[in-house]
Amino acid sequence: MASTAPQDLTQVDTRSSTDTLIVAGIALTVAVAHLLTNGRYGFHRDELQVLSDARHLDWGFVAYPPFTPFVERIGLGIFGLSLVGLRLFSVIAQAAAVVVTGLMARELGGGRWAQAAAALGVAVSPLPLFEGTEFQYTTFDYLWWVLIAYFVIRLLKTENPRWCLAIGAAVGAGLMTKYTMMFFVAGILGGLLLTRGRRFFGSRWLWAGAALALLICLPNLIWQLRHDFISLHFLRHIHARDVGEGRAEGFWFYQYVICANRLALPLWIVGLVGFLRSPRYRMLAWMYLIPVAIFWVAKGRGYYTAAAYPMLMAMGAVVIERWLAALSRFWRGTVEAVYLTALMGWGLYVSTVILPLASSGPLMDFALDNNGDLREEIGWNELVKTVADIRDSLPADQRENVGVLVGNYGEQGAIELFGPAYHLPPPISGTNSAWLRGYPAQPPSTLIVLGRSREYVEKTLTSCRVAGHITNSYGVKNEESKDHPDVFVCGAPRMPWPEFWKQFQGFG
Repeated sequence: MASTAPQDLTQVDTRSSTDTLIVAGIALTVAVAHLLTNGRYGFHRDELQVLSDARHLDWGFVAYPPFTPFVERIGLGIFGLSLVGLRLFSVIAQAAAVVVTGLMARELGGGRWAQAAAALGVAVSPLPLFEGTEFQYTTFDYLWWVLIAYFVIRLLKTENPRWCLAIGAAVGAGLMTKYTMMFFVAGILGGLLLTRGRRFFGSRWLWAGAALALLICLPNLIWQLRHDFISLHFLRHIHARDVGEGRAEGFWFYQYVICANRLALPLWIVGLVGFLRSPRYRMLAWMYLIPVAIFWVAKGRGYYTAAAYPMLMAMGAVVIERWLAALSRFWRGTVEAVYLTALMGWGLYVSTVILPLASSGPLMDFALDNNGDLREEIGWNELVKTVADIRDSLPADQRENVGVLVGNYGEQGAIELFGPAYHLPPPISGTNSAWLRGYPAQPPSTLIVLGRSREYVEKTLTSCRVAGHITNSYGVKNEESKDHPDVFVCGAPRMPWPEFWKQFQGFG
């Protein structure tokens, strides 16, 4: 018996290493797909806002906490305005989420198939697949949720309360990334109270973890206090807009088609039931149910809950693997192979919509027809050149004191990032954090105005005329080319600049 133990242990270690390599291979495959395609088209309008804020680092921003702009400031220093380079951080975050999901399945007792199925289920689901195509705070927020779930599993499995420190650190990082982390915190607290995990409330490690989370996010909390919790006003405005425009509709449908691969439905449904039936791990069921219920009641958008699905897929894969163990070797292998193939097949179809796989032809047309986010990546350089051409067409006296007044953060970021190549002045924007930065000390007497209607400029500004139009070489209809394509040249505001600036503030 003693002579065979080392050999058995070696076999277990070898299998474990092979399982990890398979999971890592899945993550690497998706990462490579992103690296090969992320250089097509251009920056998304949301990315342009983050890059603009990255040039004005602070402990907080109106639309989000400071983590993502900070990361992209590092990216700007390393890569410059490289699409592939700046999006690399998002690719790494998505790949890490895939790997951690596989590790969750292993911690829950899953073998090779369970780990691969869980990792693949996340890798080819629409929302996490999208998160690797752009750098946004949602990408990093997704990773923090997955890491927290993994740390909770380790806490419950080992019953070592020191894991509360890791949970607290991830919660703190999440709060510095996206404020919806508070809803996951509600799930964690509810899960502790409603299960035998409540015993951890008596541990100093839980309170140390809570203190660590507070310490990490304290700078942003102080920033919010100093700015009268402006982000709360922003979130209320955005929520009212989303509800009014119908963006909060189809919440439950989104759980099925966006948050997870459609063929991953058995994984996360079985996973939820598995957690509910497990005395040890029941807390994780509440970590899903409570945030989902809050978002549903509060009319949140359907994709807000996407990061709660990897932990369900991990448990579901483990339970299904155990069920399949009762089959003969042939039928077990057949079912496992067919399911993974189907999961991958639907993921490939999803990728034709989400990833910019082609820069021309039918595949590009199909993606642009079905993916509004890709359409918002097109035309920014042309927009900036149009503004520069209008500036160059002005009489010399107007060119000497001209400003560029923009209507949204996409235009703001484009002018700020690409404008220097055309010697354009910095944009004047009233959207989100740009409003806090104010207008030039010497206000311009001539304004080139983007993103506003004729009715608005004629009511607000003096001597306005249409000077150009926003188009793009692809002929794509997006917000810039469709909703407000006119570019105006105007005089100064009809009211003094300080009064104009007060009413110019906007959220978007």
